[in-house]
Amino acid sequence: MPAARNGRHERQSDATRTPMTPEETRAILTVCLLAAYADGDKHDREREQIRQVAQGLAEDQQINLPGLYQEVLMRRVQLADVVPKLASKEARQLAYEMAVCVCEADGRTSTQEQAFLERLGEALGQAPAEFATQADTLANAPLATAAAELPEIIATGETAPHPAAVDALPDTTAQRRPGTLSTTDMDRKILNAAILNGAIELLPENLSTLAIIPLQMRLVYQIGQSYGYELDGGHVKDLLATLGVGLTSQYLEQAGRKLLGGLLGKAGKGILGGLGRQAVSSGMSFAATYALGHVANQYYAGGRNLNTQMLRDAYQHVMADGRQLQAQYLPQIQETARGLNTARILQMVRGG
Repeated sequence: MPAARNGRHERQSDATRTPMTPEETRAILTVCLLAAYADGDKHDREREQIRQVAQGLAEDQQINLPGLYQEVLMRRVQLADVVPKLASKEARQLAYEMAVCVCEADGRTSTQEQAFLERLGEALGQAPAEFATQADTLANAPLATAAAELPEIIATGETAPHPAAVDALPDTTAQRRPGTLSTTDMDRKILNAAILNGAIELLPENLSTLAIIPLQMRLVYQIGQSYGYELDGGHVKDLLATLGVGLTSQYLEQAGRKLLGGLLGKAGKGILGGLGRQAVSSGMSFAATYALGHVANQYYAGGRNLNTQMLRDAYQHVMADGRQLQAQYLPQIQETARGLNTARILQMVRGG
């Protein structure tokens, strides 16, 4: 990965970069989809989420991502068909890194996925062990860990918005559990987490993109813990799945949007040249984290008594609020991004 100095990505002259061809971009996305289905064990719900990601990124007619999705799903394309189209060293490295992140996104790499990555590494002529190790460290970071210092963007005493949608859920006052944080402090905690993940979404490195998922999971864990629940990773993943948050599909959407926007993997262009390019950064990470935090807070505060449909409806409503708030907090998101680099993010996820 290109190094960052003083927490900021260096500018890099466009003249020193070889633009990635549409054929290479198409090939990288095909490799990602092959990785997503490498274990043959995707739940129907996750398959549908991946299909929706392909549809959502379909605006690039040269790539035709929905068509790629169908080719991979029907097994009409194999690695041997794709690798020769990755002409540049940068494209081959990016294909491998994204495939590793796709396989790691759900927190585990199955035997089939590991075999796929080994075949891919051999075919590409590269399989950087350090990157794979760092990706595995991120994806499997423990939820209960000594927390590293996170940026306090919205400081104590400042007011954070509170979504009306969660208050519209059935009244659970009678069984509401006492929490360790006041409503104001919880609102601020969730907003800070949303701004941080929104900032990470602006960074060009694959590892940064992968870090958003474990940070979201840790937020849910900490919210549950504040109401006396000791959760494990399986429970947190189940809650995310109930809300419709797919781990693999979320990474694919974020990384795919960056790749199509010419941002992914290009240090320098990402922070200093790409800020404000919302066609690349959809703001999805801010909105998803904001919604996930507030719905989880209501769920655990109410004694985990909300049914699946209530949770999903509330999540979609708060997501809509989050998308609107993202524009309001964009300056804070951009400023936070300027102070981040991969090493800092790894430290935050690992804790300590």
